[in-house]
Amino acid sequence: MNSEFAFIDFPRLETERFTLRKEEEKDRHDIFELYSNEGVVKYMSFTPFISVEDAVDEMNWYKKIFKEQSGLRWMIEDRESKKVIGTCGFLNYEKIHNRIEIGYDLSPDFWGKGIMTEVANCIIDFGFLRMKVNKIEAKVEPENEASIRLMSKLGFHKEGVLRQHEFEKGKYIDLAVFSKLKSEY
Repeated sequence: MNSEFAFIDFPRLETERFTLRKEEEKDRHDIFELYSNEGVVKYMSFTPFISVEDAVDEMNWYKKIFKEQSGLRWMIEDRESKKVIGTCGFLNYEKIHNRIEIGYDLSPDFWGKGIMTEVANCIIDFGFLRMKVNKIEAKVEPENEASIRLMSKLGFHKEGVLRQHEFEKGKYIDLAVFSKLKSEY
């Protein structure tokens, strides 16, 4: 378990209430339901999904980033219902710099229940302990107060704001950058 993660087998993780696993074909309807919700995609680069095919494309992207070794995206499966209620994972892995970015989303029915704190802590553990990264970053729109609160709960520090950093949904948006270092873990 001390060796660096090799991107061969997708890791299955467990938290107190959830199973974190790779996408499966059966998840396409749950992913469609998740990303067709305007509240979920409000601070994401894409508009709400309009078909199950959009969900399949998204899940294919999860497979692609794992194959390219640039990221991992876990399905957050509720152990009781076996339903996928969100996703969490890493993207933009820069192995040479031992740096990675975390991203997450959750169905509104489950907001405010400590779920993302539980799940993200498990994934942060994986990043520092298995992937041996030195830094985990997050980019958050400054208006996304819930995500900023999560960053605080997870012990991330605000580094600054990238002004008009991305062009999304017809406008330029700022992104606040948060990070947690291995030495702060």
